[in-house]
Amino acid sequence: MEKLFKLKQNGTTVRTEIVAGLTTFMTMAYIIALNPNLIVGFEHGAFNSNGSFGADGAAAWNGVFMATCLASAVAMLCMAFLANKPFALAPGMGLNSYFAVVIAQIAGAAECTMLAGLQAGLCIILIEGIIFTALSVFNVRQKIVEAIPLGVRLGIGPGIGLMLMNIGFGSNAGVGANNENYVMSSFFGALSASSAKEKLGEYWPTMVLTVVTMFIGLFLIIILAHYKMKGSVLVGMLGASALNWAGQAIFLHKNPFASLKTASWLPPFGDMAKTTLFKFDFPTLFSIGWGTVILLIITFCIIDMFDTIGTVVATANRAGMVDEKGNMPKMRETLLSDAIGTIAGACTGTSTVTTFVESASGVEAGGRTGLTSLTTGILFLACIFISPIAAIIPPAATSAALIYVGILMLSGIKNIDFSDMAIAAPVFIMLLAMPVSGSIGHGIGLGLITYTVIKVFTGKAKDVSILTYVISLLFLVKFFLTI
Repeated sequence: MEKLFKLKQNGTTVRTEIVAGLTTFMTMAYIIALNPNLIVGFEHGAFNSNGSFGADGAAAWNGVFMATCLASAVAMLCMAFLANKPFALAPGMGLNSYFAVVIAQIAGAAECTMLAGLQAGLCIILIEGIIFTALSVFNVRQKIVEAIPLGVRLGIGPGIGLMLMNIGFGSNAGVGANNENYVMSSFFGALSASSAKEKLGEYWPTMVLTVVTMFIGLFLIIILAHYKMKGSVLVGMLGASALNWAGQAIFLHKNPFASLKTASWLPPFGDMAKTTLFKFDFPTLFSIGWGTVILLIITFCIIDMFDTIGTVVATANRAGMVDEKGNMPKMRETLLSDAIGTIAGACTGTSTVTTFVESASGVEAGGRTGLTSLTTGILFLACIFISPIAAIIPPAATSAALIYVGILMLSGIKNIDFSDMAIAAPVFIMLLAMPVSGSIGHGIGLGLITYTVIKVFTGKAKDVSILTYVISLLFLVKFFLTI
């Protein structure tokens, strides 16, 4: 292990790395079920077999589920052995939702089944992965990272911190009722009025337990971290989970482990082979028009590229993995890992694989090498057999970890020179845009556009690199086409 991952050189141990990998896994294990839910369909706590995928629905859900585990594991094995970095990868949130919309659009335009739309959509992901692999091999993606001004780069971490806190306080800590999310605002509003309680009805006790679980988990993590306990994030999440399970049993009169009794423990390889494994439908894809296909590929590339760049830069800064110029060693190998993962995802049946912001939880737990990502990858691989166990981790426990890590990443704002408006304005816009849009890439794009405009109109156009001009222009075109 020492020779392979250079643990002593990075100031870590096998135990610390494994705990960090487990911590990262617990904060992002939700993607294993959520990804197929978003892409194929999920309703009222069970798969909606009568939904838009029709008779193919259950098999397609299983195919995307398997692809999520396998593609994530492949990407993290690459991250471990090529880059030796503690970053975890999986099908990206936001990108998978957009992919689901694209599938429906393809099916409508080509007048085909949703399964055929999915198989056509996977062609886009394959092309994107091949493009990214070529760009990574020839260092183009690394040059793009270096083209982002250092001051703006320093603002990416705090922006992601706010986004993590928004996720933690928002959707992760929410309680679904009639397809609506009742989150913190409902809870606090109910402290002074009964309207939220009346509106939630039977969901009210569940929401209270969710919010209490989240806050106790957060306080527990903070207290344990104060006393420098190793694995404080993981222990806090486990403590919050135990509290939630006990609350379900005592106050809600539910068995939190009931799903384990009827869960299937056999990997659905057959369903994946039938629906998504190497099922590329190029004729259906190009039947919607070359121009539309090219636009879709460009859109996926831009969003994925800057989501990954933002996550890697922010997490590397937090872990102290960058030099005085803000550059990280082995950036090419790091970016190549998510490109390979995207190709693996296309071949097995899922949307774009990207570096997850939840990697920051593992870094905060002490993860510094590829052994962290290897541990997380092995756990994802194991989930093709033990996914029911991952499914019982309460979202509120995950929320506590995300909020804590978000607070830590927000502290990086002290390194930004707010006396320079060319830096201050882009950073403030990123701080607003990332949590509001839910996209790291969109936040970076708006930040770069702001930086470029300010420099040009304050007589400092020469300070902006050619590549920064190009990236800003691409984002302008992308935003315009989106509108």
